[in-house]
Amino acid sequence: MSVTTINQILLKNPVSKDIVYEFGKEDSTFEHGSVKFDESSLKEGQVLIKTILLSNDPTQRGWLSKETPEKVSHRTYAPAIKAGEVVRSLGLGEVVYSKSEKYVVGDKVSAMITWADYTVVPEAQVFSKIDESKGLPLTMYLSALGMTALTAYFGLTEVGKVTEGQTVVISAASGATGSVAVQIAKHILKAKNVVGISGSDSKGKWVKSLGADHVVNYNSPTFAKDLATAIGPDFADAYFDNVGGEVLDTVLPLLKDHGRVMACGAISGYNDPSLAAVKNWFAIITQKLTVQGFLVMEFSAKVPQAIGALVQGIQTGKIKAGEGLDLVDVSKDENPLESVPKAWSRLFSKDKGPGKLVTKLV
Repeated sequence: MSVTTINQILLKNPVSKDIVYEFGKEDSTFEHGSVKFDESSLKEGQVLIKTILLSNDPTQRGWLSKETPEKVSHRTYAPAIKAGEVVRSLGLGEVVYSKSEKYVVGDKVSAMITWADYTVVPEAQVFSKIDESKGLPLTMYLSALGMTALTAYFGLTEVGKVTEGQTVVISAASGATGSVAVQIAKHILKAKNVVGISGSDSKGKWVKSLGADHVVNYNSPTFAKDLATAIGPDFADAYFDNVGGEVLDTVLPLLKDHGRVMACGAISGYNDPSLAAVKNWFAIITQKLTVQGFLVMEFSAKVPQAIGALVQGIQTGKIKAGEGLDLVDVSKDENPLESVPKAWSRLFSKDKGPGKLVTKLV
């Protein structure tokens, strides 16, 4: 295979509030780009990866925002993407050129890549080599065995310290992280009452099929009452929060004294941070709650243990790996790369299906 040009999607205008997905406008968020490539330009320890699958994650919204002030920018776990830079993404691809002792041509790997047909990646940005002998679909390594699944596992075990017999509430329960969290909480950690929160009755039905004892629709006019009924009179031990804002405010008073909140995400405020504000702060004080934010990279030393538990869960049927996937195949589009931002935008719309949102580029 001879690669001489790398086609890319660049950030044209860092985002203040709304994303403009159309290309070719003065205020477009994204634009096309390309760079020449020569195999001799690869440095020691680098590989060229051909993109096969792209992970779509809410955290990318933060990377597209205008840069934070210098005094606080060092506290973000990933720097903002600057105007003119290619958009970053978790993904899976095939090594087509290698100057690495760890990876050879033909290896399938999961890595931090970009919205591009090829990405030059240093070894440090390659997370794992895919063992294709297991016969698992490649998409599984971005869903049931990917970063979102690891986030669910560590959030529940290390942060929430969920144990058998407890009551656990999980928001965005039909999403990539939430849907795995439901299954881990119920089938692996053996929580007594797993209460999912989703945005529609149809998604709720799917979440129940994963093992949730109750699922509550946050768009229902009786949401607060329904949630209290689902949790029961003894209140909840822990809350896995992917949403923030009004949903978080509704859950907080329903937690036990010394309950724990696993602050994983706040998708309600990714486009408008004011919507993620916590207005029920007194519940945190009076109920002596622990609210802990976390990032999956903190637990990198325990990833093999987590993968082992997830694989065992899949093999025993405790985790329904094949169902938690929302695959958008743009490979046959006239310009597949141009379709990538629109596919990613489904994260913030009602069009998103249940499970992990993955874009198939090849």
